[in-house]
This record gives sequence, C-alpha cells and structure tokens, in this order.
Amino acid sequence: MVTIKTTLTLILLLLSSALWSAQDGAQNLVSTEWLAKNLGNDNIVLIDMSDGLQYQRFHLPGAINLPYEYLTRSKNKVSLSVGQNQIIKLLGQIGVTQQTHVVAYDDTGGLHASRLLWELEQLNHPKMSLLNGGLVKWIREGRKISHTAPALKAKTYTPRTTNSKATATLRDVTQAKNTVLLDVRTPEEYIGNPKYPRTGHIPGARHWQWDQALNIEKGFTLHDNSFLKQELAKAGVTDTKQPVTVYCRSGHRAAHTYFTLRQLGFENVKIYDGSMKEYERQKNLPLKLGKEP
Repeated sequence: MVTIKTTLTLILLLLSSALWSAQDGAQNLVSTEWLAKNLGNDNIVLIDMSDGLQYQRFHLPGAINLPYEYLTRSKNKVSLSVGQNQIIKLLGQIGVTQQTHVVAYDDTGGLHASRLLWELEQLNHPKMSLLNGGLVKWIREGRKISHTAPALKAKTYTPRTTNSKATATLRDVTQAKNTVLLDVRTPEEYIGNPKYPRTGHIPGARHWQWDQALNIEKGFTLHDNSFLKQELAKAGVTDTKQPVTVYCRSGHRAAHTYFTLRQLGFENVKIYDGSMKEYERQKNLPLKLGKEP
C-alpha cells in the first residue's frame, strides 16, 4: 500500500530531478540565486574567465581562473581555437571530468565564458552553464566573494565523442547556401572605412551587434527572450531551423551571439572561427562597404 509519506517523497524526488534537468544539456543559463544555493555542490566546477588581475582582486568563492587567452592561439595574427586536444588537457588540469557540471562566468556579460561553453559543446560535455550576469550581477547583489584561489585537483578529462559541428571554415562561409551570415561587430566595423583597402563586411552578411543581447541596467544579464527575438527579427533572423553562421573579428564576440541564439532555440548555429582576421587576408574574396548586406 502506498502511503502519503511515500507519495510525497516520490513527488519531491521528481521535482528535484526536474529542477536539475532544467540545468542539464548544452548551453544553459543559470541565475545567481541558483548558484548561491549550489556553491557547496562537489559536482560543480566554477570557472572564472576574467583576466588574471581581476581574479586576484576578487572572485566567486571556489572559482578557478581560466583566462580567455588560454583558449586561443595566434597564428599569423589570426586568432583561432587552440584545438580540442589542448582544451581537453586544460580541462583535466583544472579538475573537470565528463561528470562535472561546468558553470562559467566572467566580468563582461559572458563574452569570455561563452567561448568556453562553445568548446565544451563540441566535446559533447553533458552539463555546462553560463552564470547570467556573471561577476557584475553577483557583486551588485552583495554576495560573498573570495581572494583565495582553490587548490587544483588534476583529473583526466575523457570526452565521449568530439566534433566540429559548431565550427564554420572559410570554405563553409564562401560556399554556403541557404545560410544566414551574421556579422556581430560594431556598426563602424560592418560599414567599413573606404580609406582602407580591405574593410567592410562579407557580402550578404546581416548585422546585429553582439552586446545588444545584454541588459546593462540589470547587471549585464541577457535580455528576455521576447526582446531578443524582436531585435534579431530586425536583422532578418527569425527562423530557428535555418542555418546561421556568426562571425566577428576573431570569433570572440561571435561566441556570445552563438550562446544567445542557442538559448533562443536556434538549432543549427556555427561560429566562423577565423572570422574577419582570416577572411580579409584573402585578397581574391570580396568585401562590401555600407549598411546593406
């Protein structure tokens, strides 16, 4: 016979499971309230993507510093990913495994942290989240901070599978059909300056500046979904099933827009990792000046 106590226990377990599942999967957003309640969870690795100097000033309790520069390399002055092997090595060094729930944040509204999440998604990491508002919102709310770096416990990170489904190459960009190309740089960069020989944007690319996604007044959090959809629609980005390739100068700002689009349910999004640093060096490829795609 099922007792009332047993029934209540089952309901609580189901609710607990549902709440945790809401945080599971690729590219999730978690609140400062949620994180404050889960700081003591041993299965969470909190990663601070601010620069080293800011991290030394203060950071969230228990956070491990992983500066953005560790994720990129400079090859002929073109910023590219350091590669999955190096990412796997870095993750192991800071104690991340496939069972770890990675929560990343920074002091720039997720600009740096979203790049890490993009890398993790291509390693098919099962649990990863961006802290909405990051360090800025945390401090504004008067929450506890730390000046002490936690001891690192190196582990072996073994991805189940790896892929590059979210990475677009130069060839992908120049030969793409039925794909929305989205330039997320500043209007000045997009329009270009005729004084320079290689300037402007990739022909056909629509413009939507990456930081339009951020609500500065509310602690550098993401705007609500209805607002984001409305703003993206102005750039002609509406169909969540249509492929979208995002680019900027070096794939940095593009990672934030990638995260934004994934949050909104866009199913097929890629970052052109070489972005304009690579494209503009191809003298045979066209560039367009002005406000029109």
